[in-house]
Amino acid sequence: MNPIPPELFLWEEALPGGCHWSGVLRRGNALRLTDLSGRANVSALFYNAEEKLERYNMPDTLKAQHTAHLTTGHALYSDMGHVLCSVINDSCGWHDPLCGVSNAELVKAKYGEATYQTHRNAMHRNGRDGLLVELGKWGLGKRDVVPNVNFFSKVVADEAGRLQFDMANSYPGATIDLRFEMNVLVVLSAALHPLDPRPDYAPGDVMLTAWKAGAPGADDVCRNACAENQRGFYQTEILYR
Repeated sequence: MNPIPPELFLWEEALPGGCHWSGVLRRGNALRLTDLSGRANVSALFYNAEEKLERYNMPDTLKAQHTAHLTTGHALYSDMGHVLCSVINDSCGWHDPLCGVSNAELVKAKYGEATYQTHRNAMHRNGRDGLLVELGKWGLGKRDVVPNVNFFSKVVADEAGRLQFDMANSYPGATIDLRFEMNVLVVLSAALHPLDPRPDYAPGDVMLTAWKAGAPGADDVCRNACAENQRGFYQTEILYR
């Protein structure tokens, strides 16, 4: 993990396991997610903060970069072909962009029922409802939920094509750094991954840290990861000229 220079630090906030958060990250700023327990999952959605009809597009992101996972060097594309943010550092090496988000029915069937009325703040939370709560704060709703990223989670297919959740992918202190190439509305839920096989309901806590990262240079690892990214960064940068 690269230390953040104190003069570039913006803010830091804890995101308890199962809870949710949203906010705008400005172009040139970065957000570090830190897995505090080794079993965190962060379901994330991204929207152009200035025109929210433009949002993260999973198929284009994966197709353009010929990948089925996200790590250092990858860019997260919008449905307009712009780079919303890019992964500038990653200690895990794999983040799941395919398997979606947990919902109330799944969590109840897997872990039992624990409502606010019976368990207060120890209630069982699910990712979909958490994302919807945050989207509602920005005038968005169910129709704006698109396929999400699951940071810190790894899912692979076995020889028979069955999806397997890798419980050893993350660890306490694991980090991923996202640099924002546009002004982006970020929506997060720290609820459990839908394929997490562990029988206990214990979503991991996450630390959010923001700082001034600056604009990517000509030698940037994300820009130069592939020809598609070079075009994507150019198309994004001309929006701000």
